[in-house]
Amino acid sequence: MGNNRILTAFFVIGCVLSGCQALLPSARDVTKSRWKTFEECKASYDRVIPNKTTARQLKTHGFDLYSTPNMRILNYIDIAVATQSIKKEELDTGLQMCLNAKNNCRGYEFTPSYITSERYGNFWVDLFNFKRMTKDRGWRFKATFVVVDNVVVEKLWSGDPNVALDRQTRNPLGPFQEFGGRLINLIPTN
Repeated sequence: MGNNRILTAFFVIGCVLSGCQALLPSARDVTKSRWKTFEECKASYDRVIPNKTTARQLKTHGFDLYSTPNMRILNYIDIAVATQSIKKEELDTGLQMCLNAKNNCRGYEFTPSYITSERYGNFWVDLFNFKRMTKDRGWRFKATFVVVDNVVVEKLWSGDPNVALDRQTRNPLGPFQEFGGRLINLIPTN
């Protein structure tokens, strides 16, 4: 019985002294896809050839039009709104074809990503909400394919190949910080 108390005391003291960083939460934000890296995703995108690749062939490159999670389908109005600040004659040929084709045009926007979030710092300071520190690491890719009559006529990409974001939130009142805001909402205003 005495040995258990001693072991428990050492465990508690060890946790307090180490800050219990291992007990801090972590998260992973992954959009399901076949790609493990930004470079793999970009390589698949590069294999799509405008005016040659069909909508059906997009699937062979990993861009499945109807089963990829978080994929967004755009109609020609969505595309027109996105390009309204550019004169129609200055748009790339594929976008002009889309706007002229109207209902025979669709855009497909894919946004695969892999982001991990990890809290770090002192466990007790984090637990009582005085200070929270988080680091996000990973990548995001966004590919948009414009399809007219089942043929890709335009493709666009953007993304973040190396996400490295550190966030720090300080609350001088700790657990009472949010309580103050709720208390103000309870005060009647006339």
